Amino acid sequence: MARHLRRESYEVSRKRMARLMRKMGIAAVYQQPRTSAPNPGHKIFPYLLRGLPIQRPDQVWCADITYIPMRRGFLYLAAVMDWHSRKALSWRLENTLDADFCVAALEEALDRHGPPEIFNTDQGSQFTSQDFTGALKDAGVRISMDGKGRWMDNVMIGRLWRSLKYESVYLYAFETGSEARQGIGRWVAYDEPWWAHSRPPAAIGFCLGPRSVP
Repeated sequence: MARHLRRESYEVSRKRMARLMRKMGIAAVYQQPRTSAPNPGHKIFPYLLRGLPIQRPDQVWCADITYIPMRRGFLYLAAVMDWHSRKALSWRLENTLDADFCVAALEEALDRHGPPEIFNTDQGSQFTSQDFTGALKDAGVRISMDGKGRWMDNVMIGRLWRSLKYESVYLYAFETGSEARQGIGRWVAYDEPWWAHSRPPAAIGFCLGPRSVP
């Protein structure tokens, strides 16, 4: 808006434009999914990974939700990832933020790979729900949750989202949910991903990307 007004010969800075827009109640319209909204009535578990060396697969798993933009609208993607191997163990795509699709992804990962020692998530209502935490307790898994506002605590899966979006979602601009499922499935399950050989190791600050699901 500031650039537009300057083109129209009005002397206005971006800061002043933002202040005037707030005063007039004008705001940009864009999607703000809020995938990690907490539920005050749910139990929050302590963070167990501080200072813990992650040395082997199935020591720590993590899960998160992101939104998948399409040409029209968006969908929500939940995934379970092994922290050590960066392997995407399971995933689900949905058009709502109910806990069910997160529980389904968790149950598939447990069925296919057995339980990990620790499972880490943020404090989103899907992961603090009784269905999700109950499935972990039934499997004998210790539950860990990020501190409030501590996005760095679950940064590993954030790197997976970045790779997925830049290498698949943004490139193909899916039209429908079925196209998104096929495209994401190809990216996650590719048997010999090129990034496993071409990227520096995650230990020095880079993500190896997900490996194929057996």
